[in-house]
Amino acid sequence: MLMHVEYTPGIPANQCGRDGRRPDGRNVEDIGRSTEAKPGTPPAEWGKDMVQVPTMKFGGVEISRMVLGVNPLYGFAHYNQNFGSSMAEWYTPDKVVEVLYRAQCYGINAFNYVNVKRAPEDWARFLAEGGKMHLIAQVAAPDDAAQLVKNLKPLALHRQGEVVDICFRDRTMGTVHEWCKQVRDMGVMVGVGTHKPEVIDLVESQGWDVDFYAGCVYNRTRSPEEIKQVLNGEIIEMPGELYLQSDPARMYKVMRHTTKPCFAFKILAAGRIAYKGIEGAFRAAFQSIKPNDGVFVGMYPRIKDEVKENAEIVHRILTLS
Repeated sequence: MLMHVEYTPGIPANQCGRDGRRPDGRNVEDIGRSTEAKPGTPPAEWGKDMVQVPTMKFGGVEISRMVLGVNPLYGFAHYNQNFGSSMAEWYTPDKVVEVLYRAQCYGINAFNYVNVKRAPEDWARFLAEGGKMHLIAQVAAPDDAAQLVKNLKPLALHRQGEVVDICFRDRTMGTVHEWCKQVRDMGVMVGVGTHKPEVIDLVESQGWDVDFYAGCVYNRTRSPEEIKQVLNGEIIEMPGELYLQSDPARMYKVMRHTTKPCFAFKILAAGRIAYKGIEGAFRAAFQSIKPNDGVFVGMYPRIKDEVKENAEIVHRILTLS
């Protein structure tokens, strides 16, 4: 059940302050200092010299070009059940709120919310404790968009990629188009999510009235027949989690060809990019998309401070390159 919370968006770049303290006075340095951290690894000096992720114009506001992704917060690993369960176990309500604050301290002022599990309660708590972020919410099949707008007052809604790709496969994209028209009348920005470059091409060619796209850079919704075609007749054990190295270039190409803002997601292949390749994947993303585009990135700072690491990488790429 959704909780109705009144709040006024408006996110200072350093809401936590340069000392890393939250609006309620608590310090965010303790996030990730888990007893499960790698033995022998000293705690990071969090809360000091925090860079701010550069921003982009989105609608009438400035948002960070890296938006906090939602999947790890509720155990959607897109890897295997054990990894997903590990995420869900670690991400208690306390951890979710602390990571939202941690991201905010680095200037990440937007969150790709999805209405699952206890997400409404966690978001309400974050707001009640003084947190502020713009919501770019993905809307799944069972969600009532009007109710989401009423209860959460998001900046933007986009139809979830899983839903859109099924419609594309079934040749029922007209239903997605009608959904976009309905959301347009709700007074929020309207977007289409997908894992398929062909979807963005289709929407663009038909001139839909949408504001933005969210595109997975890996096409993980291929049919079994499509998988066999790209793998020379082979089929893999987890057909819903196919990550081909040749995929990102195809999605980045269609993102460059539209003037509308785009958000690339799964740029790290849901954790499959080796550690030494992470900065390269971020660099490839930002070099391949437009200046008015961004990325959704999920974070799981159980072993290392991924929020700090990712923010510093993005800041370095966008300000020092």
